[in-house]
Order: sequence, then structure tokens, then C-alpha cells
Amino acid sequence: MNWLIHDYRESDLAAVVHLIDTTAELGQESVFSLAECISALTDRQPAVVAVHQGVPIGAALACVTGERAWVMRIAIASGWRGRGLASALLVELERRLIAARVGRIAYVLPEEDLLGEGLLNAGYTRQPAVAYFEKTEPLHGPAAGLLDDLGGRFLPNDLWARVAGMEKEKDLIERRVVLPLAEPERAAQHGVRPPRAITLFGPPGTGKTTFARAIASRLGWPFVELLPSRLADGGNLAAALRTAFARIAELERVLVFIDEVEEIAPVRTEPAAPGGMHGVTNELLKLIPGFREGDERLLVCATNSIRSLDPAFLRPGRFDYLIPIGTPDAGARAAIWSRWTEGRADVDVAALVAASELFTPADIEHAARIAAQVSFERDLEAVAGPPGTPPGATTRDYLDAVAQCRPTVTPAQTRDFAADITAHARF
Repeated sequence: MNWLIHDYRESDLAAVVHLIDTTAELGQESVFSLAECISALTDRQPAVVAVHQGVPIGAALACVTGERAWVMRIAIASGWRGRGLASALLVELERRLIAARVGRIAYVLPEEDLLGEGLLNAGYTRQPAVAYFEKTEPLHGPAAGLLDDLGGRFLPNDLWARVAGMEKEKDLIERRVVLPLAEPERAAQHGVRPPRAITLFGPPGTGKTTFARAIASRLGWPFVELLPSRLADGGNLAAALRTAFARIAELERVLVFIDEVEEIAPVRTEPAAPGGMHGVTNELLKLIPGFREGDERLLVCATNSIRSLDPAFLRPGRFDYLIPIGTPDAGARAAIWSRWTEGRADVDVAALVAASELFTPADIEHAARIAAQVSFERDLEAVAGPPGTPPGATTRDYLDAVAQCRPTVTPAQTRDFAADITAHARF
């Protein structure tokens, strides 16, 4: 990605108008006239602008009427077409519209256009009109208020595609979890029952939360994270869990995520220790069967220590799959590094892969950010590199950053994880 996207500003008007005016002849027409687009911009209707090195290269704008929004124009400079910028602008515009409580997002093309295929891929449905595309955003009205009260939200719709590396885990979750939930009728024809609850386990920082969020994004379901520490603020965690699950049951569809679930479902001891978690574990065990009765619900729990969880909590009647999420192998690290180095040919990704064994995705991201900061500060200080050196962090910057970082996962944790896969994994 070589651009930045920001909210439309008044100072962008001339550049955006120029983009709209000059790109119409390139096949980027709209049923909305240039005058209507200018009126929407001056009325501060939702709009976003993409810039490259300070120069506007794309814009997307909409107008809102009630609970419906009309995407008026996506204009891309000719040299930037076919590089993913249109999708990026649409995603950012949709975020603003969802935040504004828009229930339906529509795009009307004057005739069949290449953009139509992109709209279908982005979740829009072609209606029986002249290339009329519409997208429904669920949960508005009272349900939206309930989602807000639970701290839930709709996530960007591209999180699944943005999961870099970890292809084995991604493929497994796609086949076992996402597809049966996304295609329930087709799954039923084969006797497949979509999962209702899964547990992701593995060392810290390996991407369990990222996968949970990506599943919600892929399904288009609201994401609600239950934080045990926040629920415990009232002093009675068991009662707070019961109340939260009762309110969640009012949502038509939802992905509920509980991280570090070992905090509320540890192995129970007999007799129960005074003031312990015995009652909380019992309450959660009672709540899961009721949660599983919903057709469009998924409970995703994550734990760094699956051996710390109560055995009754993990049995098949409660959790369909226990999926291991480990540190990325060499191929996965290469994919992750390629993402953070933006595929630059001058960066020796193979060297970074070799230097970052046992690094989690979070560790790699941290190292990449350190290297980027070094490059940024060097640029501010106007320290010139060798002739022909492109801007951005170098291989040496990345290797130095890796050397500064301590891997989150230790060899001992890796051995424990391998044993946990043998003892607990179920997929």
C-alpha cells in the first residue's frame, strides 16, 4: 500500500473535483452529476480521499438519506487503477457510513461496468434495476443500541483477507468454521452441523485474537468481546456472565469472543475453595448449551494454557473444535515479513525469516515498526543513504530491529504447545 486515506477536508475540494471531472471519460461514470457531487462535498456528506506523497490520487463520496446511503462516485487517477485503491476507498467510506447508522448502502452504475464485479465481491447484491447495487448493514435501531451496550461492533470487512501467513491455520478455520456457517443450507445437505463454539489455543502473541476478529469480519457478524475483568467490576462475575449472555441472546447473529478464558474456567478443585472460581466455571458451563441453540451464533474462546482449563469445559458437547494456533513456520514468516516490507525487492526477506525463528506475528510486527521508525527518523535528519537507495527501512534496519526484540515464545513453551496439540487438539 503506497497511499494514505483520510476524511475529506475543505482544502481537498479542487483536487477531488478535478479527479471526478477527469476520470469520467475513463469509464468511472456515475448517475450523479459533477454538480451533485460538489454539492454533497460542500454539505459535508461522508467522503474520503487517498493521497500519495501529498497528492490526491483517489476519492470516494456518498450522500445519506435516512438509513440509506448512496455511493455517488469512486474516482481513481488513471495511473492508480487496478491496484486495489478502489476497494480501499470503499472500505474506508463504508466505515464512516456504518458509524453514521446507515442501514443500506447503494451504488448505482449507469451501465454494466468493471466496478460491478468489485461491488459483488465486497458484499453488495445486484438488484433488478440498471446495474443497481445495494448492501444491507444489519443491526440498526434497538438492536444497535444493545450492541453498543455490550461493547460490540461490526469490524472492517477485509480482516480475513489481511491475515498474512499462517495459511495452514487459516485454511483449517475456513473449512471447519467459516464455510459451514456461511453456507448452512449447503452444509446441511451433507449432514454437516455448523460449529457453535470453538477454542483457539497456543502460546501468547500467535494471532488467536486476530483470527477471532477475522472470522467475524468474514461472516459479516457483529463482534462482542466479553472481558472477565470488566464483568467482575460488579463484584459477582457469575451473575455478570449470566446477564451478558441473556442480552447476547437478543441479537439475531453474533460472534462472542472471550480471551484468556482460563481466568473464568480453570480446573475445578474439590472441595471448592472459598472465594474461588468454582461457581464462575459452573455458571459458564450452564450458559454454553443455551448459547449453542442459536443458528447464527459462534462462541470463540482463546487461551494460552489449554491444560489450565476445566476438562468439562472442553468436551465435545460444549466445544466443537479445539484448534491450535502456533508460531509461524518459515513460509508463514516469509508471508508476514513480505506484508510488512510491502514486497520490496531490495529487502532480503529470506534473511529476516532466518533471523526471526520463534517470532510470533506480533513479534514480527513489533520489529517491523521499530525498523520503520528508524527509517523515518533517518529521513527527518536528512541522512542520505547510498545513491539509488529507495526510501524506507533497509534489510539492516530490520535485522537490527529483530536483534533488539526478545521472542515472546520460549523453546519450553514450544515444547509444551506440541504436547498440548497431542493431548487436546480436536479439529
